[in-house]
Amino acid sequence: MPEASPTVRLNKRMAELGLCSRREADEWIAQGWVRVDGQVAVMGLQVAPDARIEVDRRARGQQQQQVTVLLHKPVGYVSGQAEDGHSPAIVLVQPANRWSGDTAPIRFAPAQLRSLAPAGRLDIDSTGLLVLTQDGRVARQLIGEDRTMEKEYLVRVGYGEAERDVQRAFPPAQLARLRHGLVLDGAPLKPARVDWQNPEQLRFVLTEGKKRQIRRMCEMVGLRVLGLKRVRIGQVVLGQLPAGQWRYLAPHERF
Repeated sequence: MPEASPTVRLNKRMAELGLCSRREADEWIAQGWVRVDGQVAVMGLQVAPDARIEVDRRARGQQQQQVTVLLHKPVGYVSGQAEDGHSPAIVLVQPANRWSGDTAPIRFAPAQLRSLAPAGRLDIDSTGLLVLTQDGRVARQLIGEDRTMEKEYLVRVGYGEAERDVQRAFPPAQLARLRHGLVLDGAPLKPARVDWQNPEQLRFVLTEGKKRQIRRMCEMVGLRVLGLKRVRIGQVVLGQLPAGQWRYLAPHERF
């Protein structure tokens, strides 16, 4: 007799299918907006992999109103909750700081700040692209368990006494270790693309995001980080967005 297919909770299955986040799934199920094989779903329902899942158009309409914001975080702001007297980056998301070059056809509304949360972190000492979103699908793309999204950073470094022409002083063998061969938190790091952008600045492209990863990688090979900026996440780039300003993710943009 063939084994029955393993079942999973409905909210997890909906997230796996990219329909929404688990939290959104629970909200939609509670509203009666989800049907499984033609029946209105109940909270905690276990479903087979081939179950037919249908979502009410009201849920789709709610989802379409959710916004994603791209912020050029300055040094001195924390990504999430306020800590040690430092303000969270979300305080910068206000009409006065919206970039004049933003072409997204979206009007700012205070309700957009509700449930707007960072999808990933950027250290207090780092600048660059920070994503804040209300959309669980975007959050899962960027910080889900199976994420492999590329993130690109420009990192100004020093080596020993050198802060100019660091490339000449830094041993090529150590550059090779940055690309592959370092261990953090007891686990080998995934291969990274690391190249000199100019004699004082390295370009890192990572597909993982351990806490303060680049700073710790540099420390392990004797480099001092003098400045760190994130310039790209997936296909979305920081571009000309000025520090301290923000724009909406445009309808045509995809990570």
